Amino acid sequence: MITVLGFSSKAGKKIAGQKIVSLNGTISEILAGIGMEPYIIGTDVTSNFPESIKRKPKVGHNRTISAEGIIALQPDIVTGLTTDVKPELQAQLKGAGIKLVLFNQEFTADGTRKLIKEVATAFGAPSKANPVIDKLNADLASAAKSGKTGGKPKVLFIYARGTGTMMVAGEGTSVEQIIELAGGQNAVKGFTDYKPLTPEALVAADPDAILLFSSGMESLGGVAGLQQVQGVNQTKAGKNKKFITMEGELLTGFGPRLGQAVAQLSQNLK
Repeated sequence: MITVLGFSSKAGKKIAGQKIVSLNGTISEILAGIGMEPYIIGTDVTSNFPESIKRKPKVGHNRTISAEGIIALQPDIVTGLTTDVKPELQAQLKGAGIKLVLFNQEFTADGTRKLIKEVATAFGAPSKANPVIDKLNADLASAAKSGKTGGKPKVLFIYARGTGTMMVAGEGTSVEQIIELAGGQNAVKGFTDYKPLTPEALVAADPDAILLFSSGMESLGGVAGLQQVQGVNQTKAGKNKKFITMEGELLTGFGPRLGQAVAQLSQNLK
């Protein structure tokens, strides 16, 4: 039977030390931060921090994972976000007798603190959350002091997987939230989630900066490739070559490194 464990210390003691597969990079990072990395026997491909996590067996991308790869590792527990584990995957894991520990995530600084506490408590180490949160708070405070941008530059985030797949981030996305934390504003409004990039919308948005994942920029062939995208050179960002790249999980993970992500983006927006 699938067991979605609560966050009581009693539940946590029952699962501490068991074999874990993590299907989310942020959860994996928190688990490593509270000393649970030795018990992680597999992860999804978004789990890439700390560096040692990359050496764990991979079971695929969290949105397209099949049960077979997870079950083959014989974990006691599968953990991740509620948005990551589809009902059919839950049913398959249930049939294999694997427990699920799933969390909700809010893309705010308080949401990150809450998630760290919940993960630590669920895995039987509530006190281990404190130093992780203390470091997060210090990083956020440092970013706030040094990250004044002088106004709120308009930032357009483009999710790119080559020129054939280019999407822009709308309202309510994790990207919009971190842009605002870094002192900027989303250059596009009027829709939620993501929508395809069009030259007309790009020119109309006229961003001061264009933000991409590092992997996205690489998929376009670097800056030269981005400048070939229709409409880019007609924007302020294009004319000033204000293109910013960041590692994807750092930028959007809203995990323990949130303060570092805010600081890095703030500096790049200056």
